[in-house]
Amino acid sequence: MENLKVALVHDWLTGRRGGEKVLEVLAEIFPEAPIYTLLRFPGSQIEALEKRDIRTSFVQGLPFLKKHYRRYLPLFPLAAEQFDLQDYDLVVSSSHCTAKGVIPRADALHVSYVHSPMRYAWNQYHAYFSPRRLSYFSRRLVPPLIHYLRLWDQSSSARVDHFVANSAAVARRIEKYYRRSADVIHPPVDTEMFTPPDAEPERAYDLIVSALVPYKKIDLAVAAYNRLGWPLKIVGEGPEYKRLRRPAGPNVRFLGPLAADDLRGLYREARAFILPGEEDFGIAVLEAQACGTPVVAYGRGGARETVLEGKTGLFFDEPTPAGLLAALDKLGGMEFNKSTVRSHALGFSRDIFKEKMASYIRRRWREFKETT
Repeated sequence: MENLKVALVHDWLTGRRGGEKVLEVLAEIFPEAPIYTLLRFPGSQIEALEKRDIRTSFVQGLPFLKKHYRRYLPLFPLAAEQFDLQDYDLVVSSSHCTAKGVIPRADALHVSYVHSPMRYAWNQYHAYFSPRRLSYFSRRLVPPLIHYLRLWDQSSSARVDHFVANSAAVARRIEKYYRRSADVIHPPVDTEMFTPPDAEPERAYDLIVSALVPYKKIDLAVAAYNRLGWPLKIVGEGPEYKRLRRPAGPNVRFLGPLAADDLRGLYREARAFILPGEEDFGIAVLEAQACGTPVVAYGRGGARETVLEGKTGLFFDEPTPAGLLAALDKLGGMEFNKSTVRSHALGFSRDIFKEKMASYIRRRWREFKETT
C-alpha cells in the first residue's frame, strides 16, 4: 500500500471528541494523506493534526460559523459531494454525519468508519426535534428538511465499499437504515494517558464527561442529583448548556471543556462515572475505567460493550431520574477492584485500535485489487 494515494475525510474539526481521536490514529496510519473536512476551528486539535494538510469545504467561509455551524446542516451533503477526490486510490472516511457520502473515483476503494448514522435524522430525531423544542416556524421547516437528509443519507451509503462500525449497536443501525453489513472495530482509548492514581482518593463526587446535546440525557442526571444532593461534576460544552444549567442545584457544577491532564485528575478522584443516555460507544466511559473508576450507565447501546456489570460498573434500565437513583443507591453498597476496572479498559487501547484498523484496511485493499 506504500504507493497508494490516500485521502482521509472527517465531518468537521471543532473539538477533540471520539471521532477526532479516531481520525488522529488514521492520520498516523496514513501520514501523507490530506484531510478533507467540512469545516474546522483552528487550534481545536492536537498539534500533529493541526500541522496536516487540511482542506475545508465552502462551509468554512459562511458567516457566524463558530457559534452556529450546526444550523448549516442542510448544506452539508452538498459540501461533502463537492470534494474532488478523483486523484485518490483509497478514501477512508470517519463519519457521523455526511463524510461517508463523498464521491470517490469509480475505481477507488472507500472504507467508512461510522460513529453512527446521522443521529438527528434517525434514532435520535425526536430527542433533537420534538415539537416542544421547536418554534412555530421550525415545526414546519425541520421535518421536510430532515426527510431530505434521510433520503440522501440512505442513498449515499451505496458509495461506500466497506463499513466499519464503532460498536455492535452502531452496526445494527447501519443494517437497519442502510441495509448494509458492517464490521466492528472499537475506537481507541488513550490508556497510557488515563491511569489510576497512586493513592486512593477521597471520591467525594460523581462525574459526567459529555457533549451537552439532547440525546446525552444530561437533564435526567441533573434531575436525579438535584434530589440526591450528592455532588455531580459535568465536563463538556454544547447547545444545551443554558437549558441544563437553569434547573441545576448547587451540588451540580458545570466545568466546561477541560484539558486532558485536568480531566484525568477528575476521573481519578470520582466515585463513579455516570452515563445517563444511550451512547453509540462512549470513549469517556473507558477513559474513566482506565483510571480505575467504575461506571453507572444506562443499559443500552455501546455501554453494553464497554461496561462489565458487577465488575467494572452497573446498569440501570429505566431512563428516568428514579431509575438512575436506584442504581446509585445500589452503587453505595458495592466495591470495585481498581485493577480489574483498569484491566478491562486496556483491551480498548490506542495501539490495539491502530493495529486492527491498519490490518483491516490492508486486507480490504488486497481483496479489492484481486477483483479489479
